[in-house]
Amino acid sequence: MPESLKQELLDYAKYLMENYSQDVSPEQHSVKKRRSGILKGTFVLPLPDDFDEPLDDFKCVGWAK
Repeated sequence: MPESLKQELLDYAKYLMENYSQDVSPEQHSVKKRRSGILKGTFVLPLPDDFDEPLDDFKCVGWAK
């Protein structure tokens, strides 16, 4: 890489560091809503022992075995 291009790249990197490395205040941060984990606390683990048992609504009745 030519020396002139190296110097131009170095100058540009210094420019970026000077102008964009300033600390951003908390007021300038936009509040991001949580996209995952919205069901946190909904399920209790470990699951109960009868987890795999059929629900009462789906248990077989005498005529539909």
